[in-house]
Amino acid sequence: MPRKIDHAERRRLVTDITRGLIIQGGLEAATMREIAKEAGFANGALKHFFDSKDDIIKATYDSSLERMGEVVNEAAEDVRGLKALRSMAFAAMPDDEEKRTAGRVLLAFWERAATEQSMADTYREHLDQWRTALLQFLAEAREDGDVTAPESDEVLVSEIILINAGVNVMGLLAPDLFSFDSQRELLNAFFERITRRA
Repeated sequence: MPRKIDHAERRRLVTDITRGLIIQGGLEAATMREIAKEAGFANGALKHFFDSKDDIIKATYDSSLERMGEVVNEAAEDVRGLKALRSMAFAAMPDDEEKRTAGRVLLAFWERAATEQSMADTYREHLDQWRTALLQFLAEAREDGDVTAPESDEVLVSEIILINAGVNVMGLLAPDLFSFDSQRELLNAFFERITRRA
């Protein structure tokens, strides 16, 4: 009796391999032939799990955003207010090699999302979930009297997101100028400013 194929497991294998190829050489390196070769499949075998290369790229993108979301959300588990806000903001910083690697993958996807609406929509969903969580924690921090900044919550949350996005990009392009320590200092300065007592 032939062994039953676990399609979900095979799809995960393909997206993991695709992610590795993107880390090594960008989206161009993730060809159908190279993905199949790395997975140990015959050339046409990928069609059993994905309709096209675009579907593989989209699934890899979804998987990468999900991984990043899990790391960020896990950091804020069982805490509230300022502590949760800080934990979530710092968890999204590319302050170790694993997160920097995730940033390389996301940078490749961001380029594609700039011209492909379905990928832009996927990122927007991720961004909306992140904004919602940050807004909730910021409201709690204000309620607790920990955040005193006069700017609106929307402005402060946008600042956190823009700091994180900026250091993800610049940490890859100019790591000598944006070291792990300087990234932490930047976010610490932000939190010091918004919690300063008059």
